Amino acid sequence: MTTTETTPSRVRNPLRRALSHERRLVRDGKWALAGLCRDLRGRARTLFLLAAALAAALVSVAASPQGFYMEPFRPQYHFTPEKNWMNDPNGMVFYEGEYHLFYQYNPAGDKWGHMSWGHAVSPDMVHWTHLPLALAEADNVMIFSGSAVVDWKNSSGFGKDGRPPLVAVYTGFRTTDRVQFQCIAYSNDKGRTWTKYSGNPVIDINSMDFRDPKVQWHDATRRWIMTVSLSAEHKVRFYGSDNLKAWTLLSEFGPAGATGGVWECPDLFELPLPGTNDKRWVLVVNMNPGSVAGGSGGQYFIGRFDGTQFVADRDSLIPPRPGRSASESAHWFDYGPDYYAAVSWSDVPASDGRRLWLGWMSNWEYGGDVPTSPWRSAMSIPREVGLSRTAEGIRLVQKPAREMESLRDRHFAFKSGDVSEANAWLKERNVQGDQLELMVEFAPRSSGTEGVKVLKSDTEATVIGVDRQRGRAFVDRTQSGNVTFHQKFSGVYDAPLAVHDGRVKLHLFVDASSVEVFVNDGERVFTSLVYPSAASRGVEFFGSMTSARITSLNVWTLKSIWK
Repeated sequence: MTTTETTPSRVRNPLRRALSHERRLVRDGKWALAGLCRDLRGRARTLFLLAAALAAALVSVAASPQGFYMEPFRPQYHFTPEKNWMNDPNGMVFYEGEYHLFYQYNPAGDKWGHMSWGHAVSPDMVHWTHLPLALAEADNVMIFSGSAVVDWKNSSGFGKDGRPPLVAVYTGFRTTDRVQFQCIAYSNDKGRTWTKYSGNPVIDINSMDFRDPKVQWHDATRRWIMTVSLSAEHKVRFYGSDNLKAWTLLSEFGPAGATGGVWECPDLFELPLPGTNDKRWVLVVNMNPGSVAGGSGGQYFIGRFDGTQFVADRDSLIPPRPGRSASESAHWFDYGPDYYAAVSWSDVPASDGRRLWLGWMSNWEYGGDVPTSPWRSAMSIPREVGLSRTAEGIRLVQKPAREMESLRDRHFAFKSGDVSEANAWLKERNVQGDQLELMVEFAPRSSGTEGVKVLKSDTEATVIGVDRQRGRAFVDRTQSGNVTFHQKFSGVYDAPLAVHDGRVKLHLFVDASSVEVFVNDGERVFTSLVYPSAASRGVEFFGSMTSARITSLNVWTLKSIWK
């Protein structure tokens, strides 16, 4: 499907944003009517989606002159669509100064359905500009998850005027028989408009569980590699291609690790091993349900990839054992309940050198029931992914992308003291809020529990801490606010933690309805949705008043990306 190009600037003022949005809708509406005149054959479903999206958006603008992003629980620095349902990030690619974020989107409502690709772009993965729908459901085929690449050498032949095309590779889901197959589309205007390839599908094995292709160029073999899931079989397949159109099966990986749910949204990338000239490949497999925190989550394998086959390192594989818990069956990249379908950006310049990703900040167990309106779901903050050599082997670590520092506003610094002194300091300086970044380091001690409560009131708090005696880090949202909208929402989530030299570091990002926690430089990560009352804005440390000491504390208020 092709749409007219629009190039809106980032609109800070809500009224200007609403007017700009309305102008885009009018232009898109003219296009839709023209397209209707050109072709009436078999387009009823597509026309319904366009009409629903346009009508709903115009009503929203008219009813709310100040626009969106002021509603209860609306994240102020996490990406969310203005309205309607969103899930997996898709098509993440960097090209000509823009990070593209496509995403699973329902243009007709706030529940899963009519899956299409929404679209936004950013210069820094933090400040986003909404663009029109990129790939729409049509002819009884939904647009499921996938990836996008810059075809630098125009191997596909889709490029024009000597410029490389963007090529999206996605799963088509035929609603009449539920068969899933791989398709491609291309763009020659920086992703503003897209044309679906007339030869689709490019891979069809007549399967109802074959989805979520991640494509990359492999230099050593000089070909494109597709990593795609056979979800019900707990396998990942690798295909090769010279032109993104014709694909050859190369190998399979799996079953391995956790297999309590379907395998989805795989990713494959190479990372340097710090302190050496060596590298390792990381195979990411998202799984739903059966993750470490219940419901959906993600695991990873570390090994080697030669352009044909992925072989996991021995210490990356956990042998099956009857009665083994989910937390023991795999290596998880997030121990919270709300980080799924994580996928990395393609074509980040080599001069940058980072592997950057984000994930869908929700869980399939209750994602359709969260108490937000008129939107549902948010993306995590962007993160940098790396490797670390530990006593258990090579492991994945994460840290916030440095671009997040651009949101820092007021800064509060506490040098050192015990927990009671730190709490007195917080109260004296009125350090509170629901848009915060907090970095704290606790001094070495042999036992006990210590941590911090955020989004706190007399009756509510989200609790983050470390139990040194058990060797566990944890997040407790049982008293975080509204936990009754779904029976599986309330919970305590923990992860094993080796406390190096006795020190514990917590790095938190608090938004209106989420808390993201990086423990000990990202050795363990938790992502958790929360729905606190408006009055729950406090911060408070806890631990033994006589032995728990804070050696470093920095807090920043964070600016909104929508104002």
